[in-house]
Amino acid sequence: MKILVAIAFILILSSLASALFFLMRDKGKSNRTVKALAMRVGFSVTLFILILIAWRLGYIQPTGIR
Repeated sequence: MKILVAIAFILILSSLASALFFLMRDKGKSNRTVKALAMRVGFSVTLFILILIAWRLGYIQPTGIR
């Protein structure tokens, strides 16, 4: 589960970096920035749903605030 979350974070950060690159390079003349940011939102929502499913199935356990 830790590896899956780490891969998801890497995908989210790389999508954010590509959106910044397209924003600087294209100067708003193409939709590549919007597509990269939409992918980032999709990756974030997918990660959240996977964490909820893993918690529900018992793969991860809440530890509380210590």
